Amino acid sequence: NVGVVNVPDGRLEKLEELVNPERVVPATVEIVDIAGLVRGASKGEGLGNQCLGNIRETEAIIHVLRCVEDGNVVHVDGSVDPIRDKEVIDTELQFKDLETVEKRVAKVRKQAEIGDKDAKKEFEVLTIIQETLEQGKSARVAPLNDIQLELAKTFHLLTLKPVLYVCNVDESSVVNGNEYSEKVQATVAEENAEVILISAAAEADIASLDTYEERQEFLQDMGLEEAGVNKLIRSAYRLLDLQTYFTAGEKEVRAWTIERGMTAPQAAGVIHTD
Repeated sequence: NVGVVNVPDGRLEKLEELVNPERVVPATVEIVDIAGLVRGASKGEGLGNQCLGNIRETEAIIHVLRCVEDGNVVHVDGSVDPIRDKEVIDTELQFKDLETVEKRVAKVRKQAEIGDKDAKKEFEVLTIIQETLEQGKSARVAPLNDIQLELAKTFHLLTLKPVLYVCNVDESSVVNGNEYSEKVQATVAEENAEVILISAAAEADIASLDTYEERQEFLQDMGLEEAGVNKLIRSAYRLLDLQTYFTAGEKEVRAWTIERGMTAPQAAGVIHTD
């Protein structure tokens, strides 16, 4: 299931007030809902290779972890344990990456041994990643310098992708979290990954309300300034290392998506190649 979502941005609303254009075009992010992986997926269990192939095509991973007790929603493993759930996914992705790395190592080893400079650099990076994966860690925590990291990106590894952890909590825990979400934050500390709290049940309730005023009142009662889905979309946008700039005129106010660090001519190129 693919959803194209608008990136919430208060600056766009301000520009609309100032310019009063015919139309407003926000920035968007494409989010793909992929079926959950099961144990053995790397060996073809469940939807196995199809799921892994879908993940390979994405630029980043949003990993939703259940951190809420609910007798009406059965857990596939019979109990709520977000750390176990995270490890199941991590292990399957790591196994698949290890398979990819081992094949690549076998291919470049000989070239590296006969003195091919590029092959030696690749072999060195692959070896570091292989050692990390064999320790049960993801490639994104491998001790690579910036140049090695750029080379590693060409391998298209699943566990090298940036990740955002979303803890699905109960409504009362959406501000400060609960024991489950605290365990998640402690577990992912070395990954340098963002963890956000969302109550899926509350988000569904907010989405069903008819007016902006009703939604704001609901959020205030929960102690929130905005819907969790807005926070999620913005976090995903940052995770992709994107930023926004704007064009404004009577016909259109528009948010343009560029990669962080682009120069002004590169940013202009995004418009002129649209």
